[in-house]
Parts: sequence; structure tokens; C-alpha cells
Amino acid sequence: MTDTGRLDALTDLRRVQGDIADRGDMESAFRAARPEWIFHLAAHGAYSFQTDTVAMAHSNVVGTATLLAAAERHGCAVVINTGTSSEYGDRNHAPREDEPPCPNSDYASTKAAATWLCQRARTRGVPVTTLRLYSAYGPFEEERRLIPTLVRAALTGTLPPLASPSVVRDFVYVEDVVDAYIAAASSPNMSTIYNVASGVQTSLAELVAKTTDTFSIAVKPQWGGYPERAWDTRVWVGDPALIRSELGWAATTTLVEGLSRTAEWLAAHPVEFLPALAAARSA
Repeated sequence: MTDTGRLDALTDLRRVQGDIADRGDMESAFRAARPEWIFHLAAHGAYSFQTDTVAMAHSNVVGTATLLAAAERHGCAVVINTGTSSEYGDRNHAPREDEPPCPNSDYASTKAAATWLCQRARTRGVPVTTLRLYSAYGPFEEERRLIPTLVRAALTGTLPPLASPSVVRDFVYVEDVVDAYIAAASSPNMSTIYNVASGVQTSLAELVAKTTDTFSIAVKPQWGGYPERAWDTRVWVGDPALIRSELGWAATTTLVEGLSRTAEWLAAHPVEFLPALAAARSA
């Protein structure tokens, strides 16, 4: 079942529920909404606890194909597909958008397939582009992921179990990510793919150091208490040059600012958001 806790606080919203891979449900959604801008964020497999490859293919590949077919039939101004930096796979540099994908997981493979479907749809006149997101974080992030786990612990003066200090990410604050979506949707001429990245690689050791400084934590990190994932690498950074030059977008929120804003949000939402997600998962 889809977690809808993120939507519960929104009142000016019309919900049309259905299966993104079901043609009938998609037709009903298009008839009800008649969308001009379509932001495609449906996905399965982005979290480590989502391991069903068939479910990934159903949502990420079949769902994307169904959405694109409906957009082609009904028409729209723009479709923004959400890709992932994992489509590039293991690289020893910041990859450009024109480099071929080499996905390093089942999830990344299905997302790369979705990106190819979007590129094919462009040849049939569907105005679609893919934003390959790096490590987006901030308010409303799934509570078991790294940043919310780290910040929640920091608010109590502790640190959670941690993986290797040399694991790296390119962190992008969620409000900057939203600005990238708006910039892409507003552009009359979009490239097929844009990296949404800060262009700054941060190791887990650096992240923890910034966290302990920001929240004045005296405890020392205990490394190795959390297992590394198969896709963890020692080089993981994006090249945002294309989106900066074509759309004028750049990540402007520093990691310290983003951690502080995330902490403020978590402190203000101690019971409203997390139980809603937990209830949805258990239903």
C-alpha cells in the first residue's frame, strides 16, 4: 500500500487514487485532473526494505509506460520524470547526462529503463525530461533513511549506529530539488536528462562531523554498527553543469543549513507524520 502520510496535511488537494500501471486507473486520473504539468514521482525500490524486483518493474517500468501513453493520448505541457543517480552505477568521477547508464541494482535498472522509455516518448512528441536526483533529504523524508535517523538522534544528544566513514553521497536539500522541478517544467526547451546534484561529495565522516558541530554533540561516532549496502561506493557526486547552464538552477542550501532546517521540522512534527507512515505500512 502506498504511504500517503505526506499528503494528509494538505487541504488544497484533489486526490485521485489508483494503480499507476493500470490503464483504466490512469485514464480516470487524466479525465479527472486534465493535467498540464505532470510530476512523475511514483517509485518502488528506493528504500533498502523494498526488495521485490517484480514490484519495482511494475511501478517503475510499467507505471512509467502507462503514464507516458496517457500523456501522449491526452496531451499535456510537460512531464517531469524522476530518475536516480544510481542509473549511472559505479563511477570514479561526476558523470554527465550524456554518459551511458550502468545501473548497480535492480531498482536502478528499472529506473534506467524508465528513462529510456521517456527518451523514446520524446520522439513521439511527448514533452518529457528526466531529473536524475542525487541524495535528496529534508522534511517528510522516510524516517529510516540516513539524514532523519541521524538528526533525530542528534536532537537527543546521541548518534545512531553508522556504516563506514568513507561511504559518500551528494546531498541536495528538498527545497532545492523542488526548485529544480519547477525550473524544468517552466522551460520551453528541455534536455532529455538533468542531474539534480549539489556537485559536492560528502563522506559519512564529514556528515557526522558537521552534525556533531551543528548540534553540539559530545559523543564519539561508533563506526561499523550499520551494514553497508551493495551500492555504497567511495565516489558518488553529481555534475550539475547542464541544469545550471540551461535552466539556471543550482543547489543553494548548504548541508549545515539543511540539517538545521530538517531538525526544526522534525522537532515540530514529533507525532503527526511518522505514525501516519507506520500505519500505512502495516495496513
